[in-house]
Amino acid sequence: MAAIGVAYCSSSGNTVVPWSGRFLPSSRTLIPLFRKPNFSAKRRSSMASPLQLQVHACSTVGAPNERLDLEVSSPSLVGENDLLIIGPGVLGRMVAEQWRKEYPGCQIFGQTMTTNHHDELVKIGINPSLRGTRSPQQFPFVIFCAPPYRTADYPGDVRLAASNWSGEGSFIFTSSSAPYDCNDNGSCNEVLNLLQHIVLLDSPIVPLGRSPRTDILLKAESVVLELGGCVLRLAGLYKADRGAHNYWLEKGTVEVRPDHILNLIHYEDAASLSISIMKKKLRGRIFLGCDNNPLSRQEMMDLVNSSGKFSKKFEAFTGKLISDVSK
Repeated sequence: MAAIGVAYCSSSGNTVVPWSGRFLPSSRTLIPLFRKPNFSAKRRSSMASPLQLQVHACSTVGAPNERLDLEVSSPSLVGENDLLIIGPGVLGRMVAEQWRKEYPGCQIFGQTMTTNHHDELVKIGINPSLRGTRSPQQFPFVIFCAPPYRTADYPGDVRLAASNWSGEGSFIFTSSSAPYDCNDNGSCNEVLNLLQHIVLLDSPIVPLGRSPRTDILLKAESVVLELGGCVLRLAGLYKADRGAHNYWLEKGTVEVRPDHILNLIHYEDAASLSISIMKKKLRGRIFLGCDNNPLSRQEMMDLVNSSGKFSKKFEAFTGKLISDVSK
């Protein structure tokens, strides 16, 4: 797949590049893990200069529903900046909030699996409907944020969602960085020369058939690319009250390696990166979004313990270090 020779960086250093492996600068400066309690809006993305990167690669943390055959009322006229969100959960709602700031007066719609949260969506300005709902109108911008674990046919759901896209604007599917076949803290070297439009990559992808988890994602991504949409592979999503750190905090002691490197991205940054891609109206591209600070499990939980924001205290990771395993 051809690269377009453009990288988008958010104000906090988050990077999105066309068809990327592990795309993290080698800087290990620790970030304030809970820097965004009020979900303030980010500044707009800026263009990046040519970069040479070395990154640490690892895996991120890590009943069927029948489709409804319904038809609901929809606006008689869809605006050029109207947005449909498939799966308006935490990420989808942040996308909606930031999109409305970019395009005041636009209409935002959301499709969900159940009606459980429709009242909440209405209150924040999202017009809700159920998955499978037929609309006589298509939308110029569609983003798919729904996870794969609540459906028996995830690629089919993605294809159904894409049928709501008019082919204008942009269709983006938020995937995971799980398809990258590297989980041993190894480095992925990438040279990105934006001036000469050259991208050299050495990040292998998990082959189909090895893992049901990655099979589902890769098949869904294939549908998106076939239809001209874009794929955004996101590293481990987090915010103060969501993410791997919350799970480990509840457990107290966890039998995994403390030195396993994590690639992460804050929910707000993931939303701003999604919007940056949609605004470019690109076709058939794969992107990776992650933050500027890879850190180990132990480093992350040290931040949690020292933050003073939690009543519980994480005790320890009890798994063997990489150096111990290799002996």
